[in-house]
Amino acid sequence: MKQILHSVILGEGKPLCILHGFLGMLDNWKTLGAQYAENGFCVHLIDQRNHGKSFHSPDFNYDILANDFLNYLDAHTIETTALIGHSMGGKTAMQFACTYPERIRQLLIADIAPKYYPPHHQDIINGLNAIDTTHLKSRNDADEQLKKHLANPGIRQFLLKNLERDENKKLRFKFNLEVLSEKMEDIGDNIDSTDSFDGPTLFLRGDKSEYVTKNDFETIQRHFPKATVESIDNAGHWLHAENPEQFFEKSMNFFDQG
Repeated sequence: MKQILHSVILGEGKPLCILHGFLGMLDNWKTLGAQYAENGFCVHLIDQRNHGKSFHSPDFNYDILANDFLNYLDAHTIETTALIGHSMGGKTAMQFACTYPERIRQLLIADIAPKYYPPHHQDIINGLNAIDTTHLKSRNDADEQLKKHLANPGIRQFLLKNLERDENKKLRFKFNLEVLSEKMEDIGDNIDSTDSFDGPTLFLRGDKSEYVTKNDFETIQRHFPKATVESIDNAGHWLHAENPEQFFEKSMNFFDQG
């Protein structure tokens, strides 16, 4: 029996699915998801495997994540959808669109390019693995431990949203830290060099982010010949959280064309 990804569904109308990034979860997109739902979309906020409330598994690469999404669409009888993917979710979205182009109406990729990224989250992984969850009493306790490894309070807050209490009232992480720690190389992996998607595509990048540079534009065009690239002002890698108004405006302009 196929395991189906956990989701929250908002609104009615044309399907719009959203895939979060590494160590994120669907909750990161609830505010924007509600806005899309108010504007004529049936929004599917989805937890990818080993994240949020979705199932845990030792298997983790973009072909598998794309197949998870295919199973999700089939389970919800969605023939075609608009799709937003951020960071790791953007890689899943790119892989899916190239493999199953007939299922994608429009593709929006947030601050990630179709290229290999060397593992660069090691400080985050080290910090999370250093937290002793067996004696954790609160999120503040975890923050004090994480502070020794990560100075940025915004990133710490983002990560610690993943803490939840289990059936014994003990704090634990929702994401599968053990597997994700082992799969850092796969998370940076690229889609296949010959993959392409010929449908409407928008790449949004943070103007302060280094994830998508002008050097990547040629590669983007090779894989996604109908792609346009636009920047979100005053935003880094978490562009949808740092400038949600402009992200919403640019994404809606794109979706309204389809």
